[in-house]
Amino acid sequence: MRLLHTMLRVGDLEKSLAFYTDIMAMRLLRRKDYPGGRFTLAFVGYCEENEGAVIELPHNWDTTSYDLGDAYGHIAIGVEDITAVCDNIRKNGGNIVREPGPMLHGNTVIAFIEDPDGYKIELIQR
Repeated sequence: MRLLHTMLRVGDLEKSLAFYTDIMAMRLLRRKDYPGGRFTLAFVGYCEENEGAVIELPHNWDTTSYDLGDAYGHIAIGVEDITAVCDNIRKNGGNIVREPGPMLHGNTVIAFIEDPDGYKIELIQR
């Protein structure tokens, strides 16, 4: 077994694709419109789908926002230089909601950012 993808419903697909490709440096792996169901599926990631887990961004054409609920936590991404990554995210218009620093009760250096729909992404210094 292997983890394939995480699905995050998005209200504005173009805005989300710009965030994940331009700010987070992921690649758009595939995108397909389903006119009969009035939705589009887009997949983004750092590697091909057959090599590792990716993010699925479904956009329902008639929905512009979602209630994220309180059960969702975050996606985690390992980075080599968390300060440089956060500086680049900030420079490109990304929203950093927790600056880099040690996690509470530990030494691991983390930061949190938020995508256009409010989903949290944890950056972890490797």
